[in-house]
Amino acid sequence: MNQDWEDRVAALWDRFDDYAETEQDAARFRADVDALVAELPGDSPLGPFERACAWDSTGHSDRAVPLYREALARGLADVSGYKTRRTKIQLASSLRNIGQAQEGVELLEAELDAPSDELDDAVRACLALCLSSLGRDREALSLALGALAPHLPRYQRSMANYARLLVEPEGAPGA
Repeated sequence: MNQDWEDRVAALWDRFDDYAETEQDAARFRADVDALVAELPGDSPLGPFERACAWDSTGHSDRAVPLYREALARGLADVSGYKTRRTKIQLASSLRNIGQAQEGVELLEAELDAPSDELDDAVRACLALCLSSLGRDREALSLALGALAPHLPRYQRSMANYARLLVEPEGAPGA
């Protein structure tokens, strides 16, 4: 779409916290998103993306999952690589919420090899949650510590090594 539409969508999301936590207010927020989506061409991948985000953010992961899938199927990657990556992160989180964490792991493991951007830590955080939901807590902790380590004012190398050692086989060099 155009920059004006994107700006209005961003402004609506900036006001998300102004919507109270009742289901009636959540429905009003989703209706406001739907009104913006109605301005898009019918086959735009941005429509299901924004609607999925609205359902997800108002506590309905089950309603968000098919919309995230639709956005990807409609070619969101051709419109925005950044929103595609966001979609994969949010889809994985929603899948975890509805008991399909393994699918979330598969989706996000592929993102570990994607070109680096500001969403790298979000990929790792969500992947850690999915892994933990599957009982793979050492791998989850390793990912979380590895993502945290570069942001620490001290102990960066130590934390990165500890993170690595959580998943490295016993007896491996450096263990």
